[in-house]
Amino acid sequence: MSYLSTGPGMDQQIRNSFRTTGILLVLIGLVAMLLPQAVSIVLSVFIGSLLILSGLVVAWGTWAGYRASAMTWLKPFVLILIGLLIVFNPAAVAAALGLLLVIYFLLTGFASITFALDLRPHGGWPWLLLNGLLSTTLGIVFLVGWPFSSVALIGLLVGISLVFEGITLLAVSRAMNTPG
Repeated sequence: MSYLSTGPGMDQQIRNSFRTTGILLVLIGLVAMLLPQAVSIVLSVFIGSLLILSGLVVAWGTWAGYRASAMTWLKPFVLILIGLLIVFNPAAVAAALGLLLVIYFLLTGFASITFALDLRPHGGWPWLLLNGLLSTTLGIVFLVGWPFSSVALIGLLVGISLVFEGITLLAVSRAMNTPG
């Protein structure tokens, strides 16, 4: 059973959407591959900064609203503390993020393989299958090198994955022009 509902009017819209998304993913992936360590550190610092900002917002809400108990200050304190730890030690966060990426690559690989098998009667399904196999392989490679290679590999593997995702969408878009 196919969940991809297409009709004469939808085919061109889907092709255009896949093509545009594919091009953007290739470009973003190339940037990540060229600057892998920077991408890893920037991701860690960004996450830490979001936690600090969240902690400040929650602290403001606590100050402006309910502050009758010292326990109401626990959440903003924890958010700010964890955010500061991340900002000042982004390599440790990159290692943890690396482990999350292993899970991401393995789940993405499984999802792409499943989608490819669902799309099988339509053109381009082998590209999705290949993408799923590549994502699964990247997850395994990353797991073997973790945590030592996390800082350099996060940006590189995310970049490779994004480039291949983009190429896959471009290939599927092109294959949708031809039957079978």
